[in-house]
Amino acid sequence: MSARILVAEDDGKQSQLIRIYLEREGNAVQVVADGRAVLERARSIRPDLIVLDVMLPYVDGLDVCRILRTEPGTEDVPILLLTARRTEEDMLLGLDLGADDYLTKPYSPRELTARVRALLRRSRKSASAGTTLLRVGEVELDTARFEVRVAGRPVVLTSKEFSILESLAGEPGRVFTRAQIIGRVFGFDQDVLERTVDVHVMNLRRKLEAPGGPRLLETVYGRGYRLVDGT
Repeated sequence: MSARILVAEDDGKQSQLIRIYLEREGNAVQVVADGRAVLERARSIRPDLIVLDVMLPYVDGLDVCRILRTEPGTEDVPILLLTARRTEEDMLLGLDLGADDYLTKPYSPRELTARVRALLRRSRKSASAGTTLLRVGEVELDTARFEVRVAGRPVVLTSKEFSILESLAGEPGRVFTRAQIIGRVFGFDQDVLERTVDVHVMNLRRKLEAPGGPRLLETVYGRGYRLVDGT
């Protein structure tokens, strides 16, 4: 199934290479070369996925990611970051701002298309699944509508955050190791840092748990994480 993909890359040769490989997969690809153009195009076409270089003119990719995550219509669009910054802190910063995945340069076009396929597959699975409601205490997930509510309050999550929460809510009280979460959400074929999971869980806590309220996502030290009934 064709997807609308927005590619933001200011290197002309690199952007055209990305376009060629993604179009070979049957996707409709649009390319822009600066951060302002990404924001304008994303708001107008509502893409199914954004491939976003971090180092963009005018508005860098991290700021673009942060802005898109606050706007209706783009808050849950899967974002794949491309970065030449190879430190763990830089990569985790992108995830903290709402990116779903990242690739460090240089990367192979085949790896990029594989990551894109994986993100689209998870996004479509959430959109096309039958109506399934998961409830754990005051946390409610509608996996068909990709919606989350806590005590009736709507909460906007990225696709990775939703997938992690869905896994935990499917077996409340069970402790999932970081490796198990990586396998379920990212796929075992991806070189995902365990701290990547920690950042997503931290973001989930910030969005789900009210200040001074009960703990919903518990850390089991030396093991992993579990979702509990915080009522």
